[in-house]
Amino acid sequence: MTPELLTGLQDTANMFIFLAFELTLLFLLISYGVGVLQEYISPERIQSILSSRNGRGYVVAALLGAITPFCSCSTIPFLKGLLRARAGFGPMMVFLFSSPLLNPVIIGLFAVTFGLKVTLVYFIIALGVSIIAGFTLEKLGFDQYVEAAAYEAPLPGGCGSSCGSAVKQQSHWLKIWITTWKDFKGVLPYLLVGILIGSFIYGFLPTEFICNSNFCSYWYPSLYSCGSGYPVECGPCR
Repeated sequence: MTPELLTGLQDTANMFIFLAFELTLLFLLISYGVGVLQEYISPERIQSILSSRNGRGYVVAALLGAITPFCSCSTIPFLKGLLRARAGFGPMMVFLFSSPLLNPVIIGLFAVTFGLKVTLVYFIIALGVSIIAGFTLEKLGFDQYVEAAAYEAPLPGGCGSSCGSAVKQQSHWLKIWITTWKDFKGVLPYLLVGILIGSFIYGFLPTEFICNSNFCSYWYPSLYSCGSGYPVECGPCR
């Protein structure tokens, strides 16, 4: 085994462990937090705020995405909460697009690195694209492809009605945790596959290949960057 291969494997393993711990913690914390919020905010209230019947819901969803410091992986638990509250499909998609693009960390880094003018242009474009994309998906009827199970919280396991008073004594906080854990188990295989792909790219993609001036002088780096950015967006390239 060559030293280069060994180094790549070590970098891949270290990044995999780091991302697995980080994203697991984020998913569980955010999912539980959303569950707690749903105890205090009624679905009807969320539906009225994020309705797709008027333009206000799209703007509110975009601004909500802009103030939530989530990457795309961490946005999913929040989105599941909106689905279960029956928020408008278009505004939900706007939130899904705008949250990783306009979160405060990204905007802050843009301002420090590129200046306020470039940051403002980026913010306006990202905001507009998010709203247009969500509105378009709503009008094209993509909500029909959402599985019915996504709108329902998983039922807590147990022994059913035979448990008697033991079931009635189960606290709201425990029920929220059971739902959170079931959600996590459902997405865990996909999460691990994504982390593995991103970690492999981090460990074996040569930095010189990206930074080479000749590579950056052609048109295809843009397509490559878009494609490779999907699996590594949550960790290695932040």
